[in-house]
Amino acid sequence: MNRTEFLKNSLLATGTLVAGSSINALAVKASESAGNAILAGKPFNLDYAPHEGTFAGHAGKVFTDQIRFMHNQGFRSIEDNGYLARPVAEQTQIGNLLEKLGMRMGVFVVDGGDNWKTSLTTGKKEFKDHFVDTCKRSLEAVKRCDAKWLTVVPGFNERKLPYGIQMANVMDAMRAGAEVFEPHGLVMVLETLSDTPELFLQQTHETYSLCKAVNSPSCKILFDIYHMQRTEGNLLINIDRCWDEIAYIQIGDNPGRKEPTTGEINYKNIFKHLYEKGYKGVMGMEHGNSQKGKEGEARVIQAYRESDNFID
Repeated sequence: MNRTEFLKNSLLATGTLVAGSSINALAVKASESAGNAILAGKPFNLDYAPHEGTFAGHAGKVFTDQIRFMHNQGFRSIEDNGYLARPVAEQTQIGNLLEKLGMRMGVFVVDGGDNWKTSLTTGKKEFKDHFVDTCKRSLEAVKRCDAKWLTVVPGFNERKLPYGIQMANVMDAMRAGAEVFEPHGLVMVLETLSDTPELFLQQTHETYSLCKAVNSPSCKILFDIYHMQRTEGNLLINIDRCWDEIAYIQIGDNPGRKEPTTGEINYKNIFKHLYEKGYKGVMGMEHGNSQKGKEGEARVIQAYRESDNFID
C-alpha cells in the first residue's frame, strides 16, 4: 500500500475523515510535503485556538458544531472574544462541550463598552468603576467555561494629559482589576494593538512596564504577533525581552491578518522558538481565512500543519 492510501485509510480508521474531499487531500499533501505522516485529527505541538466562523463552511453556523469540527481536526482550544456578551445558556452550553471534549477556552474580552474610546487614561472615576464592575461580571462567565485568561484593552489616549499621567491612571485601573481576578487565579492579559494611533498601548515595552508596575500575577501581556509585526518588528527579540510578563499569544500573518504562510512572518520559526522556550499556553488564531469557503478552511488547517512541523 502506498503512503497516500495508508493516510486515507488511517483517517477513516480513526474517525477523523471529515466531510469534503478538500480537507483530506490537503492533509495528505501537507503530510507528504513535510516528509511525515501528519494525520488530520492529531493534536498539534502547540495549542492553536480557532474562533467562531473559522470552519463554518464545513461545520455549519452553529458554534458548538464548529467546536466539534475543530476538535476532530486536532485543535484543543478555542478563542471567543465575544463570550461575555453571549446569553448565559449559550455560555453554559459552550463550557460544557469544552469540558466534554477536553478542550480549553482561550481569551474572551473584558468589554463593558469603553475599550474603543478614551476612557481609563483619563483617570475619571466613572470609567474605573465601570471597568471594575465589568471585571466582576466576567467572574461569573469564567465559571461557565473554566477560562483563565481575559483580554483587557485600556482604551484611547487622552491627549489633554501628559503620557506619564495617563500611564499612572491606567496603572491604577489595572491594579483594581487585578484585585478582582487574583483571588480566583485568573489573568487579565493587556493587548498591545496597531489598529489606530489613538490606542494607548502601542508597543510591547509600554505594556511590559505597565505589568511590572502593577506587579500582579493577574496582570500580564497578550503578545499579538500580527500587531507587533506592524508596530515594532523584531518579534523574537521582543518576545525574549518581555518573556516573564507574556501570558498569552495570538496569531495572524502580515499584511492581511490571515493564516500563517500568507504573509511575511516566518511562523514556523516563531512556533519553534516558543516551543523551545516551553510555552504551554493557548495560541489564539485571531485572523481571517485567506480564501473563501471549504477550500479556504482546508488551507488554514494545512498552513498550521506546515508551520507546526518544526520538531527535527
